[in-house]
Amino acid sequence: MIKSLRGMNDILSEDYQRFTHFIDTATEIAKRYGYHFIETPLLEETSLFKRSVGDSSDIVSKEMYQFIDKGDNDVCLRPEGTAGVVRAFVQKKLDKAGGIHRFFYHGPMFRYERPQKGRLREFHQFGVESFGVESVYEDASMIMMVSDILNALGIGYRLQLNSLGCNECMPPYRQNLVNFVKSVEDKVCDDCIRRLDTNSIRVLDCKNPTCQTLYRDAPKLINSLCASCNDDFNKLTEILKENNIEYEIDTNLVRGLDYYSKTAFEFVSDNIGSQSAIAGGGRYDRLVEFLDGKPTPAVGFAMGIERLLELIDMPQTKRDGYYMGALDEEAIDLVVKLTQSKRKTHIVTLDYKAKNLQKHLKAADKADAKFCCVIGSNELNNGTIWIKNLQEKTEEIIKIEDF
Repeated sequence: MIKSLRGMNDILSEDYQRFTHFIDTATEIAKRYGYHFIETPLLEETSLFKRSVGDSSDIVSKEMYQFIDKGDNDVCLRPEGTAGVVRAFVQKKLDKAGGIHRFFYHGPMFRYERPQKGRLREFHQFGVESFGVESVYEDASMIMMVSDILNALGIGYRLQLNSLGCNECMPPYRQNLVNFVKSVEDKVCDDCIRRLDTNSIRVLDCKNPTCQTLYRDAPKLINSLCASCNDDFNKLTEILKENNIEYEIDTNLVRGLDYYSKTAFEFVSDNIGSQSAIAGGGRYDRLVEFLDGKPTPAVGFAMGIERLLELIDMPQTKRDGYYMGALDEEAIDLVVKLTQSKRKTHIVTLDYKAKNLQKHLKAADKADAKFCCVIGSNELNNGTIWIKNLQEKTEEIIKIEDF
């Protein structure tokens, strides 16, 4: 028997209902905030992610599904959504058009990492990207959108915030951090030593318990922000307070990607094990320029859908649609004809075999239909159809032309 690849799951039945409920809910809320759908390819040039996500990130250095295609192109399955949206933004010359552009997307991403609960090699994300707005109010709006989505799904969370500074305050802080790590160099992991020469601030993102303990005493960027970044961060927290969004400041929150600056945020849950992040994002004002576009302020977030499925508070489902069945063989053709007509406006489940009434009622109940409709020899002779409302527990016989 051929099985699915490790870390790549099928979505069936109840999980599918939860999956579509998430997509529908998040889509509706994104539209309320003025966002429009965008779809980007699953396959992109590898250089896109090396230039945006960064060679030092675990995604690029360890996790990408990368290969040479039949045209000798170096390509990979997309590991995240932001870079592809920015590539499309630049390719379609929206950066030169100016103005504000807001997009949302959802779809599969691919990372070759050790599968665990809520973390698969093929997983799905819902993401949002905003271009052309420099104001910290847009950062706050992003955070409030995530909060609205999680609240609508009945998912509890804690919001963590940090600021990653800008080109003015980051360089001196980075040197202070490098000096600190070198002072404890004999105690930190090899990945942290490697990151000192690539992207030193990402040592704060290390998951090694020993390193995490050591970095509690590391210098904090939030204490070294320039006046502009400090004002923006204070304004962000003020906006969140005014809108009743609770938060906590995590001075070691740097996110896992190289392109973030200024605002960084994560929504975490205590109900999904050690991998607690359920949504995250921040500002990336330099990424459009990194990908050969006109300098454009931008901010966005992404949510891992599989990580949230078990946490979703599903609404109580109501019976819907019709179940159609025949009591006798001679009624099957008429039942099929009526079904095709009814399907123009309603969900209809059809059984092709003649069965007794109890079997049809049982099948209709299993299909979660609201109405069970059957035709037998008596109904054929009288030009009628027998209908039971499975929700209201009522029965009636009506003329076929009235159905």
